[in-house]
Amino acid sequence: MRNRVLAMALTLLLIAGCSPAAKPGASTQDLTAGNIVVECSPEAQPVLARCIAAFQALYPQAHLELRASSSRDAVAALFADRADMAVITREVVQEERSAAVRGKLDIDSYRFARDAAVILVNSANRVEHLTLEDVRRIYSGEARSWSEFGGAVLPVEPVVQAPDADMTEFFIEEVLGGETVRAHSVGVTTGKDVVRSVRERPGAVGYVSLAESGTGTKAVQLAALKGLPYFTPDLERVHDGKYPVTRFYNMVVRAKSPALTGGFITYVTSLDGQKLIREAGLVPTTVPVRFVRRSAMLSTHTQGDTLHTP
Repeated sequence: MRNRVLAMALTLLLIAGCSPAAKPGASTQDLTAGNIVVECSPEAQPVLARCIAAFQALYPQAHLELRASSSRDAVAALFADRADMAVITREVVQEERSAAVRGKLDIDSYRFARDAAVILVNSANRVEHLTLEDVRRIYSGEARSWSEFGGAVLPVEPVVQAPDADMTEFFIEEVLGGETVRAHSVGVTTGKDVVRSVRERPGAVGYVSLAESGTGTKAVQLAALKGLPYFTPDLERVHDGKYPVTRFYNMVVRAKSPALTGGFITYVTSLDGQKLIREAGLVPTTVPVRFVRRSAMLSTHTQGDTLHTP
């Protein structure tokens, strides 16, 4: 039902956007100059703000207005011509593609970063490994003590981000198999709030973006199924797709969009732009990535001189 409503809403937005008003400065648009509106998921906003600042420093005649909204609303704004680019933390879903076809709108999508759903526990928690089924049992309310996973006799306190957050939608679909959270849980707004709650509550567990892990917390290793290998959510395992729960960030534009959108996409997917992605704690996707082991004492790989040209 929700998908049908979404598709209908997007179609209506496309119809409403068929005759948009001319944008200021539209006649002066080129790859490095002009004005565009970028509608962006809040989870991607920090890295996008960094990329926009660097791009505008290089090209002072380029003006990119960054607005925050959910991925769903960002795509809707793009379809209705209220935005020139939608930056989303997932792929374009079939309902959105179908709505674009019905509205005779051609869209292009460009992956520029890879992220993961990191499962955090308090740093004093003895539990090091969980399967996706373990996490599902925790958030369904079936598992209530950490002793069930080899930890202390301590109540499990699931922490849940806002229901309309992109990360929550991703977590529910990919980890919980589409089931709603039924466990008694601590509700927070953002990933930073999750980190704070997990740090302050010995029995807490939460999910955050790869870029949001904080001190006082510990990322558990995940396995897709019992008996399969456990993987740490480090950059190499996320890059290789071995960590079980990853997602791509995408820049979505109309095929006939202002030239400046193409210039910005080129920058973000270039070596310089991908360095900013790495500095933000996410995984580059459009340039070669090299992983080095910092120390023989480390059990996982870390990224050193990670970006290089072929």
